[in-house]
Amino acid sequence: MEKYFNKNTMEYSQAYERVKRLKSFYKNLAWFCVIAGILFFNDYFEDGTIDFSPFHGSILLLIWGIILAMKAVRLFIFDSEWEQRILDKQLHKGKPKI
Repeated sequence: MEKYFNKNTMEYSQAYERVKRLKSFYKNLAWFCVIAGILFFNDYFEDGTIDFSPFHGSILLLIWGIILAMKAVRLFIFDSEWEQRILDKQLHKGKPKI
């Protein structure tokens, strides 16, 4: 019974951490969209064009976007299921075939 409880506790804590990371990612993504929208629409309404120069905040948005993309890859592609698949694959590699 204790083994079952520990497994559930571990799964709950992993799920809780993933939910916290997802919440943080979505907050950052929402702020990115708001700030990008403000910057781009401000430039568009003032000049009629969108300027991608580093002095208008575009370089900061590019860096922020790259960081968000890296977080998304880590969160959605290289998640705990991916780690488990790789671990299982490595464990099965070491076993001699019968």
